[in-house]
Amino acid sequence: MIIGVPKEIKNKENRVGMVVAGVRALTHAGHKVLVQNSAGMGAGISDEDYRKAGATLVSTAKEIYDRTDMIVKVKEPLPEEYPLLRENQILYTFLHLAADERLTKALLERKIIGIAYETIQPADGSLPLLAPMSAVAGRMATQVGASFLQHDHGGKGLLLGGVSGVERGSVVILGGGVVGVNAAKMAIGLGAKVTLLDVNLHRLEYLSDIFGNEVTTLYSNSEQIERVVTTADLVVGAVLVPGAKAPKLVSREMISRMQPGGVIVDVAVDQGGSVETCRPTSHEHPTYSVDGIVHYAVPNMPGAVPRTSTYALTNVTLKYALMLANLGWKEAVTKDEALRKGVNLSNGKVNYKQVADDLGLSYEPLRL
Repeated sequence: MIIGVPKEIKNKENRVGMVVAGVRALTHAGHKVLVQNSAGMGAGISDEDYRKAGATLVSTAKEIYDRTDMIVKVKEPLPEEYPLLRENQILYTFLHLAADERLTKALLERKIIGIAYETIQPADGSLPLLAPMSAVAGRMATQVGASFLQHDHGGKGLLLGGVSGVERGSVVILGGGVVGVNAAKMAIGLGAKVTLLDVNLHRLEYLSDIFGNEVTTLYSNSEQIERVVTTADLVVGAVLVPGAKAPKLVSREMISRMQPGGVIVDVAVDQGGSVETCRPTSHEHPTYSVDGIVHYAVPNMPGAVPRTSTYALTNVTLKYALMLANLGWKEAVTKDEALRKGVNLSNGKVNYKQVADDLGLSYEPLRL
């Protein structure tokens, strides 16, 4: 198989879909890897590094898409990339289709095989390809939120951890998954008061065990959310329904009752966001204000730390890339149920029910 690794073009996205070890593993298995010039520079990987590992360097994205059977990326294609995709080409990347009807329809029209990192799911219910980026985003959420609470960044001028004789800041985290746990770790480390909400009581019991009295855990319902959000200094949206739009948990009315200069970091924005007032921003222009509350809603947060993120991501994506290349996508997803759940689109059909339901499209179970 011929595998292509294009340069990411999303705003300030410096991650790359494959590291040198991935190129080496694929070429040793008899495959050919094309890498676009300077694709890895943001992550500290030079063209020469790729060349030594056996990759063929090409100048343009068009060459990558024209000559390859499988595209390995980090982020979903942008509109300027839609025309480059070819029928029956495998697109192996983060897709987040439930929040993007335009992208979904473009990929359906192109009849590509869309395999989404975020829905590959083993029998234990984990999301192994999403987890490392969720960990990065969770840690960044607290770090970024603490920064934007500074007065010079539009915040209320609050140090999250406080100092002796001064009250600490309060952090409210909606969702106790990987993002939420990592956001909590960072908030505890900064000395903040931390409240974490989730709808899974077993998960809350586990979080109470590991965090003890450093975190207040609450069952998530509309009353509890309203009570803690309206008094919070920093709110982190960390909810996830695999492959589906994020539920709207924080209303405009709640936002209006927060103290001016508070901050919201909605990590769920790439799935539509869990805060009513959130809309996607970019690393170049990361924030905006609603009712005096700073909103940070960058969909590709880990792109700001590409060295850490690229290696963390490719540690988990390579296994399935090799499977797809060695067996072909149909045999690979037949043999591996986790990978099968990653197939969101094929042959112009939506094969992932949550995506179809959220976008009002026809759902067709994957048949091979």
